[in-house]
Amino acid sequence: MAYVITQACCNDASCVATCPVNCIHPTPDEAQFATTEMLYIEPDTCIDCGACVDACPVAAIFPNDELSESDARYAQINANYYDKYPLRDGWKPLQPTEAKRTDLGTLRVAIVGAGPAACYAAEELLIHSDVEVEMFEKLPTPWGLIRAGVAPDHPGTKVIAEAFDWTAAKDGFQFHLGVEIGKHLTHEDLLANHHAVIYAVGASGDRRLDIPGEDLPGSHAATEFVAWYNGHPDYANARFDLSGERAVIVGNGNVALDVARVLTMNVDELAKTDIADHALEALRHSNIREVVLLGRRGPAQAAYSTPEFLALGDLAGVDVVLDPAELELDEATAGQLARGELEPSTAFKVRLAREFSERTTDPDHKRIVFRYLASPTAVLGADSADAVTVVRNELVAGDHGTLSARPTGATETVPASLVLRSIGYRGVPVPGVPFDERRGTIPNDRGRVLTSPDGSVLDGVYATGWIKRGPSGVIGTNKSCAKDTVARLLEDFQAGRLVRPVGNRKELTKLVGQRQPDRIDYRGWRAIDAAERSRGAATGRPRVKFTDADQMLAAARSRRRAVSLASITSNIS
Repeated sequence: MAYVITQACCNDASCVATCPVNCIHPTPDEAQFATTEMLYIEPDTCIDCGACVDACPVAAIFPNDELSESDARYAQINANYYDKYPLRDGWKPLQPTEAKRTDLGTLRVAIVGAGPAACYAAEELLIHSDVEVEMFEKLPTPWGLIRAGVAPDHPGTKVIAEAFDWTAAKDGFQFHLGVEIGKHLTHEDLLANHHAVIYAVGASGDRRLDIPGEDLPGSHAATEFVAWYNGHPDYANARFDLSGERAVIVGNGNVALDVARVLTMNVDELAKTDIADHALEALRHSNIREVVLLGRRGPAQAAYSTPEFLALGDLAGVDVVLDPAELELDEATAGQLARGELEPSTAFKVRLAREFSERTTDPDHKRIVFRYLASPTAVLGADSADAVTVVRNELVAGDHGTLSARPTGATETVPASLVLRSIGYRGVPVPGVPFDERRGTIPNDRGRVLTSPDGSVLDGVYATGWIKRGPSGVIGTNKSCAKDTVARLLEDFQAGRLVRPVGNRKELTKLVGQRQPDRIDYRGWRAIDAAERSRGAATGRPRVKFTDADQMLAAARSRRRAVSLASITSNIS
């Protein structure tokens, strides 16, 4: 028997260090880690110790003989990785580390953002003594895309937020929720009160199609739809036209698949999740029966991951539909597949696409239709979207063996009352901080922020997560990214480049209170969390989210009053 990593894998690599026989790969220091969909256990080397199970923050690892029916194929998926990347003999020798200086005083770091990248950075900092971390988030709640981006039917992925509570509860850590940089505090304010500032603000914008009709009513960014069904307060009042029978999603990454599932899955199943109440009610009255996903390249270049694609086959009452004629590979890719040169995950996705295309469909089922080599050229409609013009592409070889999509001129019209573009997130500028407009990131060198893409290092300013590297990877990818950034920060502090007078925590808290009296701290967040869980318990749901910032603030204040009253009562007695 061996252990197997399954769909929920978050790639944070906590399991890697626990394995006594080094059989979990790719590790963060291997090249494949940057692009891998998940981690894999080598079945012949695994000694069944189970250490990785305890380390996994999302419960993604199971013994081979205890895999569920839907996870059974992961035994082969794990093994396939090692067909291409067999284990190397021997261990890497440990490298001795230099003793750290202890005469520099307390290192104070501000982290802007409260998503996974920010939390991993805080965690990495607070394993060191004499460090204080202040975390600033413009929303009243933390955890970023774990709360506002992960699909509601993926509760296992959201469990990772519980691991961040360890960091948030430490004495050296302090939350400043509901505090926006550029509005309540400036970049200069942060520098005046900290030795270093880490920007972990993610990528809240989205890429545009730049085609006619893109801004018609009924045509939206998928990021808005995701924020709406996840209860983001800025999108709680958004409206989406679900009156038609077909929706078109431009793009076929994991976000596109999330949206397709939410639009087609059984609403009674969604009602067991933490989906926002307003979205649940709208989906109960939805007429959408078919979701079409447009991918500009072929099935071997599709952006979705193997686990998300595979999971679609288990949706009750939903058929996954692919046209066999669109699955023919270009000559170069077909040759790579035949010679075993494709990445194991890519080869599996091609095989799985062919399997889906051979399945018998049920006319009573809803449908998720994958279209490959197809790009939109216009959204049509007089007052609102009612169709999309689609052009057929062909793949052509580019520089360094890359394949790009070239329009053939053959077009068709696909009727649809809802059009969602899902072609990638994009970072947005932070006031007072350099920004690379071309890449949509903060310019940096391994996390050290630069004055411009080709400029010099800006002392004391750092970046991590999507705003550092672009919107790539999964939640756990941010762990190694944050570790890399924090290593640069600590190196600079130890070298004396960050040693200067800064304000202390008391002074900062006073300043924040003056600028934003409605700031929410960790106790306030815990009160919001408890109230949402209590609301959900009444209906058997994990939580019922507040979607209004004033409601969140009221819940946080009620906790503050309760704590104050308890303190007074204790002092009297």
